[in-house]
Amino acid sequence: MRSYVPNTENERRELLEAIGLDSMEALFADIPQELRLKRELDLGAGMSEAEVRRVFEAYAANTRTGLPLFRGAGAYNHYIPAVIPHLLSRSEFYTAYTPYQAEMSQGMLQGIFEYQTLMCELTGLDVSNASVYDGATAAAEAMFMLRDAKRKRKVLVSAGLHPEVRLTMATYAHANGVELVEIPLTDACGTDMDALSANMEGAAGYICACPNFYGCIEDMNAVADKTHELGGLFVSYVNPISLGALKRPGDYGADIAVGDAQPLGMPLSFGGPYCGFMCATNKLMRNLPGRIVGQTRDADGGRVFVLTLQAREQHIRRDKASSNICSNQTLCALAAAMYLSAMGPEGMAEVAELNMQKARYLADGIARIPGATLRYPQASFFNEFVVDFAKDSSVVSAALKAKGYVGGLRLAYYDKEDGGMLFCATEQNFRSEIDGLILALEEVLR
Repeated sequence: MRSYVPNTENERRELLEAIGLDSMEALFADIPQELRLKRELDLGAGMSEAEVRRVFEAYAANTRTGLPLFRGAGAYNHYIPAVIPHLLSRSEFYTAYTPYQAEMSQGMLQGIFEYQTLMCELTGLDVSNASVYDGATAAAEAMFMLRDAKRKRKVLVSAGLHPEVRLTMATYAHANGVELVEIPLTDACGTDMDALSANMEGAAGYICACPNFYGCIEDMNAVADKTHELGGLFVSYVNPISLGALKRPGDYGADIAVGDAQPLGMPLSFGGPYCGFMCATNKLMRNLPGRIVGQTRDADGGRVFVLTLQAREQHIRRDKASSNICSNQTLCALAAAMYLSAMGPEGMAEVAELNMQKARYLADGIARIPGATLRYPQASFFNEFVVDFAKDSSVVSAALKAKGYVGGLRLAYYDKEDGGMLFCATEQNFRSEIDGLILALEEVLR
């Protein structure tokens, strides 16, 4: 590593002497000789800054990012009002970090407090934390909330959750002794109530998505009522944009609502960073992981903000903590707060309606093409739906790209036996683009 360590030879010698070693080799004494690389790394000759810039410009020229996009599956292309990146680029926001000293961090604490307030209004629940890493992390942390609230290590999860969310939950469950039981979907793309009833004994609760991974809208009233009837807590995993049109989790009795706030003012950014939101009822407030900002009064009666409920295991007895998430995605949370503030209730309702209308228009157009079939024709959906083709989906996907369109997500990516494609439409897809995609599909399937 001599070429990459900036310390001089004298500085390295002093550091080694301070820890009682006489050589760099001695640092790696525990690594068997047969596992050590005994040659220089084959990295080629170094390049100047100008040469490196040319290389990356060539890569960028080969990356087509301007194609009409009809893919969602957890990360969605929504319009971001210009005010959001403009405000976020201000130094007081852009350099945001954890507000350890409340008296010095009033602006940041207020920003987080406003985010929490807006998320509570959006979900209809009582309390929100200051966000976690992404939707998958939020779902995994909700799993622990169920376990700790009910003192049971069995948790039920819908097969309608995003496959990557379920994989993340399985990883957390494996490392923490939680039994994760998957509840299948019916042919109508909803929770199998018989399977839910059969597996609820000994379970802390059920985590269900609406809209689910396939875009379908479940009867969350019925699912929540059944879960509570069977003695479990209910977690709703939601797309926040959908709440501009669909009933809020708090209104159908969800105990916890989680999801990814990426649709709320965050660009796709090739996969992140995003922001996981978590909201809960007052009863479960002390089970919420992460930070919670509260509002109070100072000695002079002025309005001030503080980190509240901080004497918790995750800070003072980490070996016994129910969660070790202590940070928050402050900049992303601020983006979500700005988006919700800029849009307001009417704007959220309008964008949700546009998503539903455009997805329905696209689905109706595809359904008329010979060789294309909607998998769940009777199901209500938000802005995504599954299409099965007479041709191999990989052929369809490649042909659409050649014609200038990013088509739906091939479900074979998660299940090799699944030849379907998950299409998505948002307010960003103009009617001319939708008509163009339909025409391209007709030509591909002809």
